[in-house]
Amino acid sequence: MKHPFMARVAIALAATTLLAGAASAQEKSSTQAIEEYREMLQDGNPADLFEAKGEDLWKQKRGPKNASLERCDLGKGAGVVKGACVELPRFFADTGKVQDLESRLVTCMSTLQGIDPKAVINGDWGKGERANTTALATWIASQSKDMKFNLPQSNAQERTAYEVGKRLFYQRGGSHDFACASCHGEEGKRIRLQDLPDLRKNPGDGIGFAAWPAYRVSNGQMWTMQHRLNDCYRQQRFPEPTFASDATIALGVFLGVNAKGAKSAVPTIKR
Repeated sequence: MKHPFMARVAIALAATTLLAGAASAQEKSSTQAIEEYREMLQDGNPADLFEAKGEDLWKQKRGPKNASLERCDLGKGAGVVKGACVELPRFFADTGKVQDLESRLVTCMSTLQGIDPKAVINGDWGKGERANTTALATWIASQSKDMKFNLPQSNAQERTAYEVGKRLFYQRGGSHDFACASCHGEEGKRIRLQDLPDLRKNPGDGIGFAAWPAYRVSNGQMWTMQHRLNDCYRQQRFPEPTFASDATIALGVFLGVNAKGAKSAVPTIKR
């Protein structure tokens, strides 16, 4: 006959095992439910509307110069969009800067169409020329779907941008003493029911950097990487950066280089 104390220990251990199993099953169930919800919404993803708008804007003659963007060089030659997104941000000789997709579009809109960059930079999310830039970025990025990210690092400014982005990723500050790394600097983290990818490396196809632009169900808007990074700073209680700032572009280089080999899944859908 078992000693009463040992019997209680055995019962306690069994209960702990059952609870751990139940918690694991619940976590798995929650994650699966979210994925199934996303898959359901993907069929008829509202991002399709932004894609169509972006393609139209690319071909449409607009601005004071009454010109289209079909001669815009996104890094692979004038007018070439396929494969461009998975190699951005990158250095551009004509501006002497490292630019991401959105900032490069602003350059093309300004030089080719005569649209004032301030209309985008000082605009509001989801409105006016900034909304047009988002739609353009969505369509262009969609043309590289299932292609692997491979950001260039051959230029000195590209390598410098990576190191600056790395420092910004780990920089702590704000009222909560947060950094990007607080949420995305290790494996297995989550907030509520949302898994937080480890962005120090390639987290997988269509995850992290490879998932943007994405349609946000929570506010019915399309978000680019610029919008995502801006909101991350807001959540950290940092001052929100200027649209297409050097800081956000440098972070984009750091995240993009780390995502090497990940396949773009754009346009994705997020909560």
